[in-house]
Amino acid sequence: MNQAVRRIGRSLALVLPVVLVLSGTLAVASVPWAGPPTDSQVLTASAERASSPATAERAPHELLRDRLVAQLREKDPGEALTSLQRAVEQRPSLARHCVDIARALGRAAVQKYGAAHRAQRFSRPVCDTSFAAGVADAR
Repeated sequence: MNQAVRRIGRSLALVLPVVLVLSGTLAVASVPWAGPPTDSQVLTASAERASSPATAERAPHELLRDRLVAQLREKDPGEALTSLQRAVEQRPSLARHCVDIARALGRAAVQKYGAAHRAQRFSRPVCDTSFAAGVADAR
């Protein structure tokens, strides 16, 4: 019995690291590292070619914020919040700016809809409660 347990232990000691390395390799290989360019990447690329130096210095999160505020003004805050969530999922580096962008969207929603309670109905759990905080800031 003792030898059977040792044999199983040795087999696991040899097989388990191989399985872990292979599964990790497959997990990394399945992540779309170089996926299709997102809108914010396209905006960044066009900003770099702009003739105005002030435009070329704008960060990707600022361009995203401006694009989403424009989208909110054209459509509704729900679509802008969904676009924000997708942008953060596609570019995780934008996550640290998500709170500021969502607050800006909340303030823009109050500008568009007037009363804070009308703007508040579009609130979603994107970037915690930052959209709602932006609505409250605009009061």
